[in-house]
Amino acid sequence: MTRLPILMYHNVTNDEKMGKGLTIAAQKLESHFRYLSENNYVSFHLSELENKTAIPEKSIVITFDDVTENQLLAVELLQKYNLKATFFIPFAYVGKTDEWNNGSEKIMTYDQLRNLPENIELGLHSYAHKKYANLSETECYEDFGKCFRSSEENNLKVYSAVAYPYGNYPKNEPKKSKFKSVLQQNNIKMGLRIGNKINKFPFKNPYEIMRIDVKGDDSLLKFKLKLRFGKLKLF
Repeated sequence: MTRLPILMYHNVTNDEKMGKGLTIAAQKLESHFRYLSENNYVSFHLSELENKTAIPEKSIVITFDDVTENQLLAVELLQKYNLKATFFIPFAYVGKTDEWNNGSEKIMTYDQLRNLPENIELGLHSYAHKKYANLSETECYEDFGKCFRSSEENNLKVYSAVAYPYGNYPKNEPKKSKFKSVLQQNNIKMGLRIGNKINKFPFKNPYEIMRIDVKGDDSLLKFKLKLRFGKLKLF
């Protein structure tokens, strides 16, 4: 089995002073991508992993949640360093703002999403950015239905992988098994939590794939350590 770190990013800014928490400065993000490129990491879309049983030793998956308009800065950098990434969409807010926060960040429009370059793959981030553990089995099922209808009605190609909002999903029985059944019935191929650990590939549990939370405050050294070890206690 091969180690597979999956990186999780959110907002991007051109203002270095604003690079903290879920927002990373473009200059710092570029240093991450430059490091991956110079050290010969191979980036994958999640869809490319579906039928693979083996990947190169230095493999990486890069993900961005929420498709905020500011992530277009990341798109430019991904193209510059020839890297692939998966962007996860909260469909109810496309063309609006991140109302589950304070509504200060614009969400990409469907036109912007359709015009993203081929190195960007799209995935699901629920319909309304709600915690799946707080939804009933019926509400979870309806959530995925709304996501798929939105993508179809707007002619958007979306891979059937979901990044759980807030990394949240039912962890206790019987809701956990019921949620897994909803995922399977909706032909969801992969579910991504947080976890802050390095995955082993092939995935043991495709519905509990772990991601590493990269923060805007992280130094390049901390990024390198997370890439190697996941989230250490000293962080």
